[in-house]
This record gives sequence, structure tokens and C-alpha cells, in this order.
Amino acid sequence: MIFSLIIPVYNRPDEVDELLESLSKSDYNEAFEIVLVEDGSSIPCRDVVMNYQGKLNISYYFKQNSGPGDSRNFGMQKARGDYFIIFDSDCIIPSNYLTEVRKALNEKYVDCFGGPDKALDSFSDIQKAINFAMTSFLTTGGIRGGSEKINKFQPRSFNMGISKKAFEASKGFGNIHPGEDPDLSIRLWNLGFETRLFSEAYVYHKRRIDWEKFSLQVKKFGIARPILNSWYPEHNKLTFFFPTVFIIGLLLAFLLLIFNIDILLQLYFVYFVIIFLTASIQNKSIKIGYLSVIAVWKQFYGYGTGFLKSYIKVILLKKKPQEAFPRMFFKV
Repeated sequence: MIFSLIIPVYNRPDEVDELLESLSKSDYNEAFEIVLVEDGSSIPCRDVVMNYQGKLNISYYFKQNSGPGDSRNFGMQKARGDYFIIFDSDCIIPSNYLTEVRKALNEKYVDCFGGPDKALDSFSDIQKAINFAMTSFLTTGGIRGGSEKINKFQPRSFNMGISKKAFEASKGFGNIHPGEDPDLSIRLWNLGFETRLFSEAYVYHKRRIDWEKFSLQVKKFGIARPILNSWYPEHNKLTFFFPTVFIIGLLLAFLLLIFNIDILLQLYFVYFVIIFLTASIQNKSIKIGYLSVIAVWKQFYGYGTGFLKSYIKVILLKKKPQEAFPRMFFKV
């Protein structure tokens, strides 16, 4: 089995430097290649790649901008391996990552897998808070993980593996973004392929975004879900509605104060106290605990309102997703 690591990048040479540096420290004792696809960047990373030519087996391609999904497909078409592993450029890879993947595949082969993400001590406080919001069992990260069985996991494309056979059968990623990874997972299931979570194959996901970008990102996640539900209604789940219910419930809690009923608001207060304490203890920082409360609120609000808007347009009003949300689709 030969691994090909597929990395799309857009204007992120500094990220690529950190990613390649981490891969150069891999303890994997077999050959692997890296296929780096520059997606029409105005700030290319060619010079960074050249610095690692003696350390790593890298192929570098520059193409017109067509989005991360199409760039991953491009990379897999160019790759020489028989199993593809996809990373985002803002990931840092532990030295034992490929060893853990090979071990898991040898124990029980699967044509598509996904791995979790963690935060490094060197990450900023906001990055750690966002990582908590995106991965904790107390938030939508936990809802997502808890609603998917390990053997029915929907891999996320910042840390995802797919066999050449599965890629060729599915034709890879579609042009929706975000949402292209669960879309691919469902199509793979429909083709008879299996997916699984490799819990030990984690990456450090740096997520170089500020509050504004994070809010926009999770809103797009919310918009994508009803679109996917309209395409694959058999995979719709009640847990997908939870962030919207959470936001509506909070609004109701404030309205009930008019009638001197505060029990619902108290429950929300207790929830955010639990978020604060859990994040503070986990990160050993009261500041990160406070920032995590902000991150979780932005996560629920962004995802919940995006989901509601998309649900009304796509599910209730039956609008075509490409017409209702044209910015969610890349032209390829």
C-alpha cells in the first residue's frame, strides 16, 4: 500500500511550511508521496515546497481556482499511490500519524476513514477555544460525533483517507463547499463502500480564523446541512436541528421573563457555566474557558441561523440549492 498525501492550498505558504515540516519528522518507515495543489493562489508556496525537495517526495501543481473539492480531485488524479490521505493546509501532523493509519488499515481495512483533531500548546487562546467548540462532546462537535457510529462515520476533509478504488467509483468531491465531505461519504455508502473513524489518527488543526471568519464558517455549515438533507433525506437526523432549536429556545427563555418565568433561562446559564468550567479545566486556563463560551455561542448561533435560513428556502420553499445559495457552489 502506497500513501499519497493530497494537500490543496490557497494563499497559505506559512501554513504549508509548518505542515511539510511536521511531515518531514514522520516515523513511517515506508515510502509515501505528497501531492500539493496550488488552487490559483496569488501568494504561491512554490519556494516553500522547493525547500523540502530533498527531505520529502513532493509533486507541486498550480491550477486555476476552482475550490478545495475540485483541487483534491485534481491531486488524486495526479497521485501515484493506491490510498489517498487528504489534509487541509492548516494542519500539523504528528510523527506517528501514518504509522497509526497503516496499523488501523491492517487491522480492519476500510475504503474511507476520518480522523479527529486536537490543539497544540503553541496555538493561540482563540484557536484553542474554537478547537474546544468544534470538538467537545458538549457542543455540536459532540452532537456530530455522538450521532455517528464509528463504523458509519462521515470523515471531514481536513483529515480524511480514501482508496483509489473508492475515489474512481465516486468521482471524488462535488462542487458544494462546505458540505463536500459528508456529501462524498453518503455517496460512498450508496456505492457500497464503508467509512470508519480512526480515533488514533488525529491531526493538530490550527484553524487560522478570527471570530468573524469562524461565525461565517459555522453559518455555512448550517446552510449546507438542509441542502444535503434534500439530496439524501434517508440520512436526515433530528440532531441536525438541535442548534436551531437551541437558539429558538434561548429566545423563548427571554420572552418568558415577561411572565416572571426564568427556569428555562437558568438552564441555559447552567449549560454555559459547564462550558466555561470544562474548557477551563481542559485547557488549564480561565481565559480559554471564557473564550470557549464565546466560541460555543457563535457556533450555535451561526450554525442554527444558517440551518434555519436554508431549511426554509430549500426544504419548505423547494428552491434549488444552487439558486438559493449560489456562493455555496464552485464552478468547475
